[in-house]
Amino acid sequence: MELVDAYRLALVAFRDRVAEVRADQWSAPTPCTEWSVRQLVNHVVYEECWSVPLMAGATLASVGDRFEGDLLGDDPAGATRTAVDASVRAVGEPGALDRTVELSIGPTPATEYVRQLLADHVVHGWDLAAAIGADRAIDDDLVSTVGGWFGPMEDAYRAGGIIADRVALPAGAGAQARLIAAFGRDPMWAGAA
Repeated sequence: MELVDAYRLALVAFRDRVAEVRADQWSAPTPCTEWSVRQLVNHVVYEECWSVPLMAGATLASVGDRFEGDLLGDDPAGATRTAVDASVRAVGEPGALDRTVELSIGPTPATEYVRQLLADHVVHGWDLAAAIGADRAIDDDLVSTVGGWFGPMEDAYRAGGIIADRVALPAGAGAQARLIAAFGRDPMWAGAA
């Protein structure tokens, strides 16, 4: 699957999942233990907001703190929809993936940045689905695309404290379960203990 197509698919899936959140679910826990549903969605929207100026060549300093705080307001689904649309346009712009973006780790090829964002959307989309009791299935092509990229990165992500320890799985676990476990989540997560 082409990277731009995978990115669009993952962001649209996340947007659609946000639209399913009921009013009484925004404070619910998620498999991403430090965040509620609202905090998780705000985090992903934050990333979408940042992607637009960074893909256009902005520096971290020029963006500053304009995306800090609550980005969801009174219409989380609408805020998500707006951010998703803008990010998908920015990544899909002709030549966008040929650029270099400034990240906190330094100049980074845009393709690497988009793969990081793609993985975050796929995994946090699963987190959100699990938290609200929705269908947790991830598109097979997205599982394959993210898994193929993440395999060689997993140890570095874990060493950097970005992800939790890999969750042990039974023999024969499917590709989606292996991906979710690699990101430190229990594929059978059933809510806060």
